[in-house]
Amino acid sequence: MKFFPAPLLSALAVLTLACASVRAAPPPPPPTNVTVHYTDPKLFTETKRSAFAHPIDANGYLNPLKDYIAQRASRILAPGQRLDITVTDVDLAGEYEPWHGPHLSTIRIIKSRYPPRIDLDFTLYGADGKVLRQGNRILRDMSFMDHAGISDNDSLRYERPMIDRWLRQGPDKL
Repeated sequence: MKFFPAPLLSALAVLTLACASVRAAPPPPPPTNVTVHYTDPKLFTETKRSAFAHPIDANGYLNPLKDYIAQRASRILAPGQRLDITVTDVDLAGEYEPWHGPHLSTIRIIKSRYPPRIDLDFTLYGADGKVLRQGNRILRDMSFMDHAGISDNDSLRYERPMIDRWLRQGPDKL
């Protein structure tokens, strides 16, 4: 039987407690100055494509996507401004390639020819409630595979940088 030094065991205990407290942290409350809605998600490109190869739970990616857009968008708004976003289509990066056979038919293949895309409409309101800007955007990232520092554990790792680039322009150039 191997014995470990007491300082090492103490350090491991502290690390274990720290990790447990990080996992237990509640998510931040949704911002009040940004609303994100979806049109009919059953008609989204992502839902239709995955239905044939690998039925996915739309809420598995739609809820985190909605939360991410709202949190990031709230950071760019001036006090009193409000932003309404309606996502009209989502196509996550990658694709299912069932022609590779049954063993790979449920595996999402990430290739540069399968870029992520999010179509949306938006309306930006000023503090007085008047419309400052509105329009629609097709967010697409043809170089999504070139981004450094992308976490393999993030199911939206290719979509988040695309959203951030759009929002980084600021409210005046949405």
